[in-house]
Amino acid sequence: MTRKDALAFLLDRPADFARLVGFDLLGELHNRWIVEMVRGREDWTLQASRGTYKTTCVSVALALIAILLPNVRTVFLRKTDRDVKEMLTQVSKILHDPHTQYLVQSIYGVNLRQPTASASEIVTNLTTDARGTAQLVGIGTGASITGKHFDRIFTDDIVNIQDRVSKAERERTKLIYQELQNIKNRGGRIINTGTPWHADDAFAIMPKPEKFDCYHPEIAKIIDAAELESRRAKMLPSLFAANYELRFIASEDVIFPMPETGADPALVEQGVAHIDAAYGGEDCTALTICRKAGGKYYVFGKLWRKHVDDVEGEIIELRKAFNAGRIYCEDNGDKGYLAKALRKKGERVVTYHEKQNKFIKITSYLKAEWGNVIFVAGTDKGFIDQICDYNENAEHDDAPDSLASLVRLLWKKNENNYIPIW
Repeated sequence: MTRKDALAFLLDRPADFARLVGFDLLGELHNRWIVEMVRGREDWTLQASRGTYKTTCVSVALALIAILLPNVRTVFLRKTDRDVKEMLTQVSKILHDPHTQYLVQSIYGVNLRQPTASASEIVTNLTTDARGTAQLVGIGTGASITGKHFDRIFTDDIVNIQDRVSKAERERTKLIYQELQNIKNRGGRIINTGTPWHADDAFAIMPKPEKFDCYHPEIAKIIDAAELESRRAKMLPSLFAANYELRFIASEDVIFPMPETGADPALVEQGVAHIDAAYGGEDCTALTICRKAGGKYYVFGKLWRKHVDDVEGEIIELRKAFNAGRIYCEDNGDKGYLAKALRKKGERVVTYHEKQNKFIKITSYLKAEWGNVIFVAGTDKGFIDQICDYNENAEHDDAPDSLASLVRLLWKKNENNYIPIW
């Protein structure tokens, strides 16, 4: 391939290049997106339905910028450092691909090397920048960006569900986005990709987005009607509207309709248990015992408006009655106090440190599997009622929190021989 042909291929047909390096599902729509990311001149915001390969397009664009504009300094921002690491790893793999190597050899007459390819920086041997700075830098939104300067700034999903449930997080993300204007070099540009989560999130201060909702003809080729309805059934209407229809509706008052009840208690035997402990006030202590079989979650639930110390004996009796295995409980509030007390009484207890927002956990895991949840006879009516009454502003959430924790634990595990991992 001649130098001219290789340049034209990368500049005009980036989706074809993407397919060569393994991204088989990218098409003409993605080609237009990548061309805009690489060759556009103005700040640009792309909002598109979930599952439409926006982030894949960003990874291809970042690799192409490193090749075609080797002296341009680029930063990639995402919410967490782990997400940043995944992106830079993917970009590095694209650059290492034999097809990329061939095209670079055709353009520059050299073998493409990456003297630096870490979780936070990529440098190739194509750059001649005398400043000695990295071509691509990855930064999580929790890191400081003050004092840094870049020609291209990519933000990808810096707005997420945390911004929906937390006003403080929305304001923090907006401050970060505003700071990007100060680190953008003269003549530089900011490219934003993602989906909106709240009417007042950071997208409200970004350039007017180019939108591709789930009903857009080109998006319908990516997510067919059956798959779309499947996703709709597993999400709250407000979350589906934001992430797939790119619009906002009010939060729902009713999330969990009345479930199936009255199943044989033997269906719960040899399951696992979870305690959501109360240490005073109006909170309840919730015990959930759950066994997953045949894609169904068979559940026994008990609720006490008591301090956990006052019901330890009953918890142990119920655990033994159902021959449950481990008892799980978080150690955020009590520093492992409950686990120590139960272990002294011979119980097998697994502690974990909860990092996930409670509302997100309940509406992600429990909502998605609610149609597969069956309560056995003997479950407290109050336990079920507290779940069915749950909403974003619920005063009490002990039962849904406890059950959601076990659903998350059992999520897509081998039903007969799973290894519980948090």
